[in-house]
Amino acid sequence: MTPRLNFPPALLLQAQGPDFGMKAAIFDVDGVLTDGRIYIGEQGETVKAFATLDGHGIKLLARAGITPIVITGRDSAAVRRRVADLGIEHAVYGAGHKLAAAQAVLQRLGLDWPEVAAMGDDWPDLPLLTRAGFACAPAQAHVEVRAVVHHVTAACGGHGAAREFCDLLLVAAGRYAGLLAEHLGTLDAK
Repeated sequence: MTPRLNFPPALLLQAQGPDFGMKAAIFDVDGVLTDGRIYIGEQGETVKAFATLDGHGIKLLARAGITPIVITGRDSAAVRRRVADLGIEHAVYGAGHKLAAAQAVLQRLGLDWPEVAAMGDDWPDLPLLTRAGFACAPAQAHVEVRAVVHHVTAACGGHGAAREFCDLLLVAAGRYAGLLAEHLGTLDAK
């Protein structure tokens, strides 16, 4: 099967970073992995909706050797559960200072900003987006965020924006077609 997904060559070059592919991808949660709405039950519990497309994209990144990282300003059981379900090993919850949180994770991983892609939607994400080797925002992101990123997705946060970001990184790294072929083999084997 020939992949149908296409990105402009100039965008792919930007998303490649050094050494033909990013080494890590940082994700915000609210407005990126969710639509940004927060549901609070009468007992104070937080409920969030996550897109399975986004989750599978994050798993594909990890499989391709691109380390997924979550840096979020909020903390909730729902987010911790989703991060655990996706097998994301590097996450910072309740980060009041996202840059310091991200720099600590990158230092542990031995990575520098040119090797890192980031996706965010609002002002707290700007320090990460302006330092990342490749920066992306979902369609509904704040205007100041959309102004500084390399790419704005067609999809909104919580509705496939993170998957588009993942797919772009996978194509830029030359891993997309191989991962697709592996999935076709799995489907044929059933």
